[in-house]
Amino acid sequence: MIHTNWLSVKYLLYYYQIMQKLIKNYPQKSFDHAVTAVDVVLFTVSENNLKVLLLKLKEKPFEQMWALPGGLVTKDETLLAAAHRHLKTKLDIKESAHIEQLYTFGDPNRDPNGWVVSVAYMALVQNDKINPRHSDRYGSVQWYPVTNLPKLAYDHNEIIKTALERLQAKATYTNIIYTLMPKEFTLTNLQNMYETILNKKIDKRNFRKKIISLNILKNLRRKSPISNRPAELYSFKEQKLQETNLV
Repeated sequence: MIHTNWLSVKYLLYYYQIMQKLIKNYPQKSFDHAVTAVDVVLFTVSENNLKVLLLKLKEKPFEQMWALPGGLVTKDETLLAAAHRHLKTKLDIKESAHIEQLYTFGDPNRDPNGWVVSVAYMALVQNDKINPRHSDRYGSVQWYPVTNLPKLAYDHNEIIKTALERLQAKATYTNIIYTLMPKEFTLTNLQNMYETILNKKIDKRNFRKKIISLNILKNLRRKSPISNRPAELYSFKEQKLQETNLV
């Protein structure tokens, strides 16, 4: 019994030391100089909608408003590591299919607590690959269509707008769509994805002719069983970002 209690005390002391170290290295919310934060625009596509993941805040001055996952960068931490850490700790998202640095937002008035320079990231994930966990720190975690966003905290409307413009632009000159597609798909599935991302209709004949000519797809020589009119199944030849010049 004594041995068990000693182990418990030893564990608590160790835990206390770790927490003190984290607190010491973590920037304070009130400051006179600029500190660095990261915010992540996490996109997915579901129900034929391009959606972004948002957290409902509990703390003032943005109580009951929604925000992107993110937070301050700690000592000796890279920006990308901070982005991954906030996704993991806040949402239990260990990795996304694609993540890239987006833009730096540095308006001194963007955060009421002080001058916080935010380095924003854009990340993409397939809808069935994650199951965001809810935290007591936040009122809710929810996917929202980019065309129907709630009231957002900070300058997160501007950040999402910038990320959407980046995603739509890269969809026209790279194969970034592969990060949102299943391993096997039909050309109709692929066209629907492009139309959802670009928010416009695409001519079917021209799209198929162009996408085949790019030589980025592999015909699997099998047909989809989930249709009254089975269609050829395809996959991307490369699971990495490439220039394609689709448009």
